[in-house]
Amino acid sequence: MEKKLAPFLVLLAAILWGTTGTAQALAPEAAHPVLIGVMRLALGGIPLLIIVLLLGRLNLKKFPIRETLLASLTMACYQPFFFSAVTLTGVAIGTVIAIGSAPVFSGMIEWIFLKKSPVREWWFSTVLSIVGCLMIFMNKESVTVNPYGIGMALVAGLSFASYTQFIGKLVGKHSSLSIVAVVFTLSTLFLSPLLFIYNMSWITEGSGFAVTLHLGIIATGLAYFLFARGLINVPSSTAVTLSLAEPLTAALLGVFLLGEHLTLTSWLGICFLLLGVGVLILYSKNSSVEVKTRLRSNLSK
Repeated sequence: MEKKLAPFLVLLAAILWGTTGTAQALAPEAAHPVLIGVMRLALGGIPLLIIVLLLGRLNLKKFPIRETLLASLTMACYQPFFFSAVTLTGVAIGTVIAIGSAPVFSGMIEWIFLKKSPVREWWFSTVLSIVGCLMIFMNKESVTVNPYGIGMALVAGLSFASYTQFIGKLVGKHSSLSIVAVVFTLSTLFLSPLLFIYNMSWITEGSGFAVTLHLGIIATGLAYFLFARGLINVPSSTAVTLSLAEPLTAALLGVFLLGEHLTLTSWLGICFLLLGVGVLILYSKNSSVEVKTRLRSNLSK
């Protein structure tokens, strides 16, 4: 049952991530994007760490130091690079390049380092989903092509793809709750010097406090917990492609909550993206059925 639900857990995590842009739009003007990223990690990781400690489920001796540190570093890198890219080249282009490049980087990592070539369905779904992402944001009038911003977006995409690979090695050995708690708390420590650079007074405002809580607890803590749970039974490359539901959610929320307008091309892009995600979910189900059939045939011999 959990294997069947795994792709949907990853998809739900991506949907929660997609609320980030709308939440930021509702934040006070003084809220700096980089600082929002740091607060996301802090409120997403530290409360979970407290819960794990109270439940007595934290055993740091069994955590592999290398994978834990690398997962924390890559997540810490993702935040400033992603938000800096969005600042330099705009939300649309920055998001599409960062999130759209992550599946490609993930497939390359599995291909080069793990000697595991992605299946044909993954290639078809990934290409279809990325094209869909590009079409969704073609209606944006103000597009800034900044080479430094594009470079930072690509680094953010590589960081997220690498994070997925490293966290994938932890999920089979530890509880998803403890993994997210430890990794995000360490990521917060790595980025904590940024708290002394930017103005934090906006957090005391009503909207600032509400947005921070949502981003930290819902769009980060809960979302990455679901993502980690899904990774137990979903390949990293597949999970990263399913994460392309994030810009889809952001686009739809922009239409229904922020009054943005989408062209016919953008709606067609949404159809492409949904089709790409659907192909992966269907392939995951078929793969699960094939594995069960092989096990049964082997047991009957």
